[in-house]
Amino acid sequence: MLFFGFSFVLIAVQANYAPYFFDNGARSTNGNMALLSLSEDTPVGTHVYTLNGTDPEGDPVTYGLTYEAGSRRYFSVDRNLGNVTLIEELDREKEDEIEVIVSISDGLSTVSEKVRILVTDANDESPEFINTPYIVQVPENTPSGSSIFKIEAVDRDTGSGGSITYFLQNIHANKFTIDRHSGVLRIKTGVTLDYEKSRTHFVVVVAKDGGGKLRGDNKVFSATTTVTVNVEDVQDTPPMFIGTPYYGYVYEDTLAGSEVLTVVALDGDRGKPNSIHYCLVNGSEGSFEISNTTGAISVIKSPNQLKKEVYELKVQASEVSPEGDVSAYAFAMVTIRVVDLNNHPPTFYGENGPQNRFELTMYEHPPEGEILRGLKITVNDSDQGANAKFNLRLVGPGGIFRVVPQTVLNEAQVTIIVENSAAIDYEKFKVLTFKLLAIEVNTPERFSSTADVVIRLLDTNDNVPKFSSDYYIARIPENSPGGSNVVAITVSYQKKIINKPQNLSVLLLFRFLIHPSTGIIYTQPWAVLDAEVNSKYNFYVKAEDTDGKYSLAEVFITVLDVNDHSPEFNENIQEKTMIIGSPVKIEAIDQDAEEPNNIVDYSIMQADPANVFDIDQSTGEIKLKSYIRSLDIIHNITKNKDCIWSVVVQAKDRGSPSFSTTAVLKIDITEETLHKGPMAAFLMQTKDNPMKALGVLAGVMGIMVLITIMISTAMFWRNKRSNKIMPVRRIIKKRQPQPSRTVRMEWLKFKRPSNAAEKFVVEDDAQSLQNENSNNNVQVAPVPPAAPMPPPPPALASSGDAPGWRVPTVSGSLTPKFINKQLKKRGHSSAHNALVSELKMRFEKRNAAQR
Repeated sequence: MLFFGFSFVLIAVQANYAPYFFDNGARSTNGNMALLSLSEDTPVGTHVYTLNGTDPEGDPVTYGLTYEAGSRRYFSVDRNLGNVTLIEELDREKEDEIEVIVSISDGLSTVSEKVRILVTDANDESPEFINTPYIVQVPENTPSGSSIFKIEAVDRDTGSGGSITYFLQNIHANKFTIDRHSGVLRIKTGVTLDYEKSRTHFVVVVAKDGGGKLRGDNKVFSATTTVTVNVEDVQDTPPMFIGTPYYGYVYEDTLAGSEVLTVVALDGDRGKPNSIHYCLVNGSEGSFEISNTTGAISVIKSPNQLKKEVYELKVQASEVSPEGDVSAYAFAMVTIRVVDLNNHPPTFYGENGPQNRFELTMYEHPPEGEILRGLKITVNDSDQGANAKFNLRLVGPGGIFRVVPQTVLNEAQVTIIVENSAAIDYEKFKVLTFKLLAIEVNTPERFSSTADVVIRLLDTNDNVPKFSSDYYIARIPENSPGGSNVVAITVSYQKKIINKPQNLSVLLLFRFLIHPSTGIIYTQPWAVLDAEVNSKYNFYVKAEDTDGKYSLAEVFITVLDVNDHSPEFNENIQEKTMIIGSPVKIEAIDQDAEEPNNIVDYSIMQADPANVFDIDQSTGEIKLKSYIRSLDIIHNITKNKDCIWSVVVQAKDRGSPSFSTTAVLKIDITEETLHKGPMAAFLMQTKDNPMKALGVLAGVMGIMVLITIMISTAMFWRNKRSNKIMPVRRIIKKRQPQPSRTVRMEWLKFKRPSNAAEKFVVEDDAQSLQNENSNNNVQVAPVPPAAPMPPPPPALASSGDAPGWRVPTVSGSLTPKFINKQLKKRGHSSAHNALVSELKMRFEKRNAAQR
């Protein structure tokens, strides 16, 4: 038993073979996922691979995916089908290889393999600038074309998507250029930097990659950064003294070593100024000295040792570089007077002596820092020493001007400097008034004095003309004469009308003018306005000053309609045919543009006889009175058997004043002869065109003759083939008396009867007056012949789908303007009147016979 069991186990091991994956070739989409590569932009949820293998015994296999501990799970697999799906977004820049353990199992044995999936690059990264922000210091004397900085950007993509090129925005406005490959920023050739004009430049640099595929589309990414270029000042401007000319005073009680006055010089290179060193060149004669650093001039002798009353000192201000080199210098003259004790207050002087009012006329908005050179003001205190020291200040609107110097010893030239240019505005202040106050500093008396400074401003063209409104709306009647005022534009500048390009032609533009000083828009003397032609005008007006500054305002002009047109009837209203029961319509058009001027009312002015017609006031429909339903009623009203009446109609508009037009309308009244069927429709259509009716009648008669010939021919051949002899009775059969052909043809003629009884008329010849036996002796009371019944209407087709024929209603618009009156007289009046006369004569004969 033990041997048998051992043998059984051996047999089982030999029978069970492990499953295995199919060989995975290059670019294979199924197998064991080896050599698989995926683009990092593959969408999540995409079926990326199919695990495929088999079991030697043919057992079903299942598939699995596992990952090492700590690894991110990027894929999932269908255990039965082996379909591998991406479940996590790929990013090559973070992980360019993914290790996956794939397995296949037949239930007893499992085979696992570790495979690597390569993540390929997609252009999904934008360039990034490194080491930002970029701030560059460039001396203003750097030569053009020099390299000043290198910009560097990186793109983590590979291939063309990772290559970067550089360029500048607004290249034409820049003073710089950049190498598109290296990113080196240079000063543009032929361009120099100037600290005094512009101290800082902002250069926008764009880094763009070479582009690449991303989710099927070609994408190009870029990034921008700003390089701040600070221009460094270079020593290229000499120093400049301020507050000149300089005046100082030494009083009799001044101590040796006392400060007389201070001179001030500034380096013209404000960005990086050098130190200023002062020295006396000549004129001091050993009596005065100056501080090298502050510029303070002091007397080094007592006043009684001073031999001169006035000393002229020449002061030199030199720029000294940090290395100790003198780069530039300037000179100024200082006048020092020797005076007595303090017994005078400060006094202001003009060019002609003491003065307490100074006036200046200047233009508005002078540059800030400008000196008011038109004011020649000197302030002096004749005292000496501390008694001659006083302060200066301006009293008035603050922040506009400042006075230099602020502290004076003995005497100084007063300088007023502009501080706020925007506040010096002619539109706000035409005159600026200040008090210039000089007050002693350390004297018990505190002597002081004031002077009025009056600055009158002159206007400069610093404002654009402005209209009181952005647009103007005006209305003018169309009958306004040429030269009529339309609207006034309020702005006191030269004005003119300019074309509005969108919808204003030159022809319309020249209908209006504008007065250049008053701004009144008026029509041209020859201009004629017509609301029916153009009721809307709009254009721009331009206010322009002498310097070419201007502004625009839009003008909308509406031409008001005036009732200047009379209604005009349609051309085809002279004659109308009215079928009893159906109206006819007239129409008149008023060419005015607006209501109520173009609304037309209709009325009947005259009709003979009256009370026959009604007219709709609004629509112009004319119809018979409601009680008139047949021609018989009309014949009872009038003896006019023709039923052609003249009606005077009027069309009147509703304007004020109102205009009207009258017209004579001839209305031909008739009854509908046939109520149904195509024959009636045809007769109605051809009643005004008898030639058409005759043509159709001739055609019908030709067809009837053809049919008769065919029937006769057929009967002839039939009788010829037959051996029978037709009985004589068929030939000599007596016929019933029939009306004569003349009578029959007469009532078949289509005429326009005057009443229902005259629709069909029978000719009564001489035989009709005899009795049946041709015995004229029989006295029978003659009676008028009765009118025969009208022929039945043509038979209609039996088909139920065929529409029935109808006689159309004849409207006023169907009546032509020009009618052949001769044909009408021949076709209707002549035949009809002759027939009536003949019947009348026969009735008179019969009545006479009865008597």
